[in-house]
Amino acid sequence: MTKEAWVRIIPFAVFMGFIGVQQGLEWLVEQDLLQLTDQQLLWIYPVKALLVAGLLLVFLRHYGELNWSDLARPGQTLASIALGLLVFVLWINMDWDFATFGDNKGFDPTLLNESGLRTAMVGFRLFGAVLVVPIMEEIFWRSFLLRYIIDADFIKVKIGTYTLASFAISAVLFGLEHNLVLAGVMAGVAYNLLLYRTRSIAQCALSHAVTNLALGVYVLQTGNWQFW
Repeated sequence: MTKEAWVRIIPFAVFMGFIGVQQGLEWLVEQDLLQLTDQQLLWIYPVKALLVAGLLLVFLRHYGELNWSDLARPGQTLASIALGLLVFVLWINMDWDFATFGDNKGFDPTLLNESGLRTAMVGFRLFGAVLVVPIMEEIFWRSFLLRYIIDADFIKVKIGTYTLASFAISAVLFGLEHNLVLAGVMAGVAYNLLLYRTRSIAQCALSHAVTNLALGVYVLQTGNWQFW
């Protein structure tokens, strides 16, 4: 793998690694092999979000495809926002048992008794979900993997190049990354189609951020923590 590949893989790998660590710690707690409270486990997310944000900043100069000036195209930007909202609506209505992988407890800030700490944790969660995750995932899935499936020398492949294999494989893998598998596949398909339409990673990151922001607001208003 080249340096250009690694700078797109590492932030995603670190984020996923933290998920694995958290699941491992939760299993140890369930087996009475480790003494950690749910409140203590909540600290994993801010550490993860800040570390991945730092990695993205360190590698930012390598992400020439992340052109924020693309958002100055009003028609495409409005369409990206609308698509992000549509994905959100579909997501919260696709939580079928048969389409769910594993048990997702979600992020429940009510576990924290101190109001200031609770507010800070919610802030970190929104920061990660709205600002860090969309950029990290779009850089990995839509910029790197979609092109890498087409050609291992992915930098030569233009952003938004379509092949059936890259479209299908990336959408399915994107779904498998999430607890709600079919909802994840749906979102992967939606963001892939947006990329083919706009040829813009920034538009995909915006749409993804809108989905996550809407989901965050919905969860905070309804207490459906499993969606977080």
